[in-house]
Amino acid sequence: MSRRVVITGLGLVTPMGIGVEESWEGLCAGKSGIGEITRFDASNFSTRIAGEVKDFHPQDFLPKKEARRTSLFIAYAIAATRMAMDSSGLKIDEHNQDRVGVLTGCGLGGLSILEDITRVVDSKGPNRVTPFFIPMMIGNMAPGMISIRFGAKGPNASVATACAAGSHAIGDAFKLIKRGAADAMIAGGVESTITPTGIAGFNAMKALSTRNGDPQKASRPFDRDRDGFVVGEGGGILILETLENALERGAHIYAEVVGYGMSGDAYHITSPPPDGGGAIRCIKAALTDAGLSYRDIDYINAHGTSTPLNDLFETRAIKAVFKDRAHMIPVSSTKSMTGHLLGGAGGVEAVFSTLAIHDGILPPTINYENIDEECDLDYVPNVARKLKITTAMSNSFGFGGTNATLIFKKYPS
Repeated sequence: MSRRVVITGLGLVTPMGIGVEESWEGLCAGKSGIGEITRFDASNFSTRIAGEVKDFHPQDFLPKKEARRTSLFIAYAIAATRMAMDSSGLKIDEHNQDRVGVLTGCGLGGLSILEDITRVVDSKGPNRVTPFFIPMMIGNMAPGMISIRFGAKGPNASVATACAAGSHAIGDAFKLIKRGAADAMIAGGVESTITPTGIAGFNAMKALSTRNGDPQKASRPFDRDRDGFVVGEGGGILILETLENALERGAHIYAEVVGYGMSGDAYHITSPPPDGGGAIRCIKAALTDAGLSYRDIDYINAHGTSTPLNDLFETRAIKAVFKDRAHMIPVSSTKSMTGHLLGGAGGVEAVFSTLAIHDGILPPTINYENIDEECDLDYVPNVARKLKITTAMSNSFGFGGTNATLIFKKYPS
């Protein structure tokens, strides 16, 4: 059994705003969501900037009592799911609950909860630890809580593949529907790691930008003066379902999911291989899965982290796969505005790729000011571009050399 899978619902919580409309409008306007860290005192950190979600109140999406015992990354997941379900109009009841599942990705789960409880144990002793500690921290509680709140009793799982987690979750959900294991899936990625240990850990790896004096220009993918990524937070959730189901209930179809590729670098714990080999295999696998040629892709939402090596090696991979067309395909990194949402990046960027197809607008790569001679593709510099496209590709590459590529296609209305 192989069934067509379409996207009927979208939900976003990002540093650009709460909700799809606010986030997408900010993105298309080239607005940066990066600013000084307010979550904790970062004055003695090498990096003092991040893409924080502003004005988010968990009690807007959860009962007040439940909100107090739900960590932020789970609250983001539930909020984005609520939005996606509302936009989809999908109803889960006794007739379909066994056929609707949840699959989300995250990288580090409830890191802030781990920090808080460690302090409690050190200062007050182990008997003062809340019984909600473990459920608030573990990554799979995001899909668990989503299924509880929305009644989805189908496949339920969490993916923890670092910065590729959100894309892997969507790709795996896509495959579950195609092979008949579910009729609809709530899928995406979520993350909230703007914490002292999170920032300190990435600082220790020399992975983060230290452009503290000008936060909104700190994330600058493919620019010659890029100096590291900026941590972001939030989540992106999509409702995937069979084309048959969507048509039967008259759902609005944003786009179709047509391809999913995976690969491993087998090279280094953090650096991609210089020739982009892992990304090349991943992109080719997605094209093969979709039954498409390298000539069929109209837009690429790049992994584009704003780190010196990633941006260069991804550019090399794109050139290797797309050959004579590489310089003709628009490639943008929305991380220039959202920062890097780690495990949530793939979910958010899948929503952006879907909207690029649906609305005919390519989001820009902002802060692209100084040309890097080796990064010489069309990065949609600084200003969004109106362009009707049929296919979009989204890349996500994670620490440990884990890679994911998704391909989306316009569905003719």
